[in-house]
Amino acid sequence: MSESNLTKILKYLVYAIAFIPLIIFSQYVSPFHFGKVVVFRSLVEIMVVLFLLLIWQYPGYRPRFTKVTWAFFAFALAFSIATITSVQPYDSFWGSLERMGGLWTFWHYFMFFIILTSVFRTRQEWQRLFEVSLVVAILSAFYGFGQKTDISWIVGSGNRSRIFGTIGNAALFAGYQILALFLALTLFFRKENTYNKKLFFALTAFINFVAVMMTAVRGSILGTAVGLLVFVALYSSVYHSRLARKVLMWFVIFLILFVAFALIFKNADFVKNSGYLRRITNFSPQDLTVQTRFWAWQAGLKGWVSSPKTMILGWGPENFNIPFSVNFNPKFFNGPGSETLFDRAHNMFIEILVTMGLLGLLSYLSVFVLALKNLWKKIKDKTPDAVYAIGLTSLLVAYVVHNSFIFDTSANFILFFTILGFISFLSDKNIGEAPVLNKKLVNPALMFTVTGILIIAVSVLIYKTNILQAEANFTSTRGIIAGWDGDFKGAIIKYKESISYGTPGVYEFRHRMAQYLVDYSSNKSLSPEIIEALNYAIAEVQKNADTRPLDYLPELYLSRMYIILGKGNANPSYNDKALEHSLRALKIAPTFVRTYYEVGQAYLNKKDYAKAIEYFSKAVELNPEVGISYWYLGAVQMELGDLQNGLKSLEQALNKGYGPSEGDYQRLLSVYLKLNDFDKIVSIYEKLVIKNPKNPQYRASLAVAYAKIGKIDEAVIQAKMAAQIDSNFVPEAKMFVQSLGRVW
Repeated sequence: MSESNLTKILKYLVYAIAFIPLIIFSQYVSPFHFGKVVVFRSLVEIMVVLFLLLIWQYPGYRPRFTKVTWAFFAFALAFSIATITSVQPYDSFWGSLERMGGLWTFWHYFMFFIILTSVFRTRQEWQRLFEVSLVVAILSAFYGFGQKTDISWIVGSGNRSRIFGTIGNAALFAGYQILALFLALTLFFRKENTYNKKLFFALTAFINFVAVMMTAVRGSILGTAVGLLVFVALYSSVYHSRLARKVLMWFVIFLILFVAFALIFKNADFVKNSGYLRRITNFSPQDLTVQTRFWAWQAGLKGWVSSPKTMILGWGPENFNIPFSVNFNPKFFNGPGSETLFDRAHNMFIEILVTMGLLGLLSYLSVFVLALKNLWKKIKDKTPDAVYAIGLTSLLVAYVVHNSFIFDTSANFILFFTILGFISFLSDKNIGEAPVLNKKLVNPALMFTVTGILIIAVSVLIYKTNILQAEANFTSTRGIIAGWDGDFKGAIIKYKESISYGTPGVYEFRHRMAQYLVDYSSNKSLSPEIIEALNYAIAEVQKNADTRPLDYLPELYLSRMYIILGKGNANPSYNDKALEHSLRALKIAPTFVRTYYEVGQAYLNKKDYAKAIEYFSKAVELNPEVGISYWYLGAVQMELGDLQNGLKSLEQALNKGYGPSEGDYQRLLSVYLKLNDFDKIVSIYEKLVIKNPKNPQYRASLAVAYAKIGKIDEAVIQAKMAAQIDSNFVPEAKMFVQSLGRVW
């Protein structure tokens, strides 16, 4: 194949990659990340084959390593070393299905960067690529705007308060839009622009800015503000622009006024009634989102300093959840539904420090330092490229601030490394130099043979690492949908099929099956079909536990499934195994509150109430603000006959905000009835009536309770409402009302 054809195909594939941020695999697990990465990896693998053929025949296209390229390469090597020494190398290499990170994918970003900087050799080519990238960013922004509507085909629509575009997460989407915003702003100031080009870049920057603001991500808005401040300050300094100075002055005034507005009106009704204003004006360190970030960073940093090895090389990429769990802050858990598993630090610099150590962090920082150093030289010398340097410096500053509160994923990486490639291009001493096209003589038969081998190899690679994983992922979602539809047998078949592929992601497939079985079988009598499925899931999740000895999650799933099997079962081994796994989980993460519930439940199954009380009491001690811990403790105390302490614990649960089920209320009622505490009985029935207003028995019982404490009018009202709901209550209600001396 000729040089021109090879380079054309490679450039077209780069343009195709620019569109990847728009990809959504809506029928897959991780719909906003999975599809982007498998398509990206497949395209890059094809590009590598073509690039090898190109540089074999035309050495002039071989990579030219600038300082920026060397820094990127150093980070990729640090990533590799951290993976080799990782506490869980498999996860570090392949990443998780949710984020699609890992070393394997990261080297694809590096190869994309190398090919990009080798093939794109002129400003016009870079300009064209950036224009395509900005069109993609606009489309993603408008998709996000569509999420404020009820358009059914837009994933995430339904008048969302915070948009996330085609990226799937408001903060990640904001980062992507920040890159596009500052890229458009940079290109707007090119002297070569036509009027239409200026208009395009101005509109693009405005649309991207609006998109960032509509995410309501405070760290991203802060990054945008700082980036714009840097841009205006540098532009006014380099070009001595009076207009830029005025803009800078008014921008600073606006920021001061905004902070003053936020501080003065934070308690005003119009702010409290607006979710958007309430969020972006909340600078308090007591804000729950802010607190969880600090807690996660603290947990990660404690893990980082735990040994010389972790300080230098980290725990391994994709393994932040391990030190996070070991040093879990119990305040994370405030009841069912709490976010208690951080697989990322939500700070790219802490993330890399914890997972790749000082070696990884220093190499990562070197990418930014060398890029900024090269840009600063152009600003200082006031070269013709100074306008690029000003814009891209502002972009890097804004992105660093943004990344101090979040992390990178595929769409962000693609655009960021594309821009980094241009920074490398600007720093090349031979900038704009055409490649030497002297064709190297290659034996045609050898070329044909090697080309055939490479095509076969890349085809197998794409099939094994991308297509098969996509098939397994899609199969797992068929299991999820079957479960939603009540098709237990169909769900189990599909879960088993997804697991059988054995591809990266099988860890998640096993857990999803276990989660489905736990939810499905918790309140059902165990049929042979359910027992068989539970035993299969236990065997599979055990594989997760065996390969990840520092991960508490498989142990908790195993414990819960054994607890389900052990309820009312004469075979004590199930409860013994449940206890074995929950205690192992507790050893891994000794401050994880939920694990104490599992241990307590296992002891309850074994009728060891004293031990159950011990572990539920420890859960209370870890976080005294969690109502459900008191409820579990009180229930066991009541079981032991300790009514006084049991009632005290149950009432404390209610005071801490625990919302009991109807069955929980019935348990309380049985105690208050024994004590003839009708004030409490009235309080419980009032709550039950609110919970289920169509239940006539609750209203009839409330009527009797009201009568006992002398609230005759209220008793009559409730008796009549019970009769109104169910005519079968009419005779009894009529007699009851008349017994109170009232007319029916």
